[in-house]
Amino acid sequence: MRSYTKSLTERRSDAAAAKQAMLRKAQSAPGPDDPAVMARRAERKAIAEAREARIAAKAAAAEQARIEAIARAEAEAAERKLAEELAELERIEQEAALEEQKKRARDERYAARKAAKRG
Repeated sequence: MRSYTKSLTERRSDAAAAKQAMLRKAQSAPGPDDPAVMARRAERKAIAEAREARIAAKAAAAEQARIEAIARAEAEAAERKLAEELAELERIEQEAALEEQKKRARDERYAARKAAKRG
């Protein structure tokens, strides 16, 4: 333990002096109208506004990227649908050509049979 060489009254007066010093320091602190305080406040406000602007710009960029992704997906879907429709039309044309070829072959066989009967 530490032994105190100061008496109780000395310690009380030291404590009161320390309180007075802290009070004077607090009272001498610049007030809200002080130019330095106003400058710091303006600087903090500018920093906060810049931060908000960066956040807003980042949000706008994210929204733009989302819109572009949606547009890209829609374009790809439309392209796939067009390719599917073209493939279906080509399949239908091939079937029609095959049917036409079958009909021609059938007609030729019929004509050959008729010619053989007459002949």
